[in-house]
Amino acid sequence: MIHIRTFIGIDFSKECKEFISELQQRFRKYSVRGRWKRIENFHLTLKFLGEISTERKNQIDMAMSSICSAFRPFSLEIAKAGIFKGHDKIRVLWLGVGGELDALHRLAGSIDSSMSSLGFPPENRRYTPHITIGQDIVFECPFENIAESIGEISYGPIKVEKINLFKSEQIRNRRVYTIVSEYDLEGV
Repeated sequence: MIHIRTFIGIDFSKECKEFISELQQRFRKYSVRGRWKRIENFHLTLKFLGEISTERKNQIDMAMSSICSAFRPFSLEIAKAGIFKGHDKIRVLWLGVGGELDALHRLAGSIDSSMSSLGFPPENRRYTPHITIGQDIVFECPFENIAESIGEISYGPIKVEKINLFKSEQIRNRRVYTIVSEYDLEGV
């Protein structure tokens, strides 16, 4: 039986990914070291699933099609940068989103609930939507100083019209995310 490592998320347009990449480069100038996400991997995770079989994928596809048929498209924007701290470094450097956050949170909650009924563990933490742009970062000065010098961050609107099931795999020592299913938001 074939198993794939998966998550449910929102993909971005080429233009949006280019904006994120340019912003990432501005932060990177201040770094001493870190692991930086590749442009093609920028996304917004809604639910991490882990390893699934082909049979499970079919169940997920049916559940996600049902969920997405009840949600109308909505808009987001990239609105800020932030960090999740680690012991001696920044564990995650991320971009936060604004826009129709109520719709995003309702969608994430519906997905979590539906996936829980399929046997996936429910989230114990509140959903914090973010786009990871770097991990294990050490900057040459405090993050707050860098954020201040970069200034206001604003990109959008980002029209969310579909949700994706992504496969995550390691290919030639690189993390590669591939869309394996798409679900249109069809609610009215």
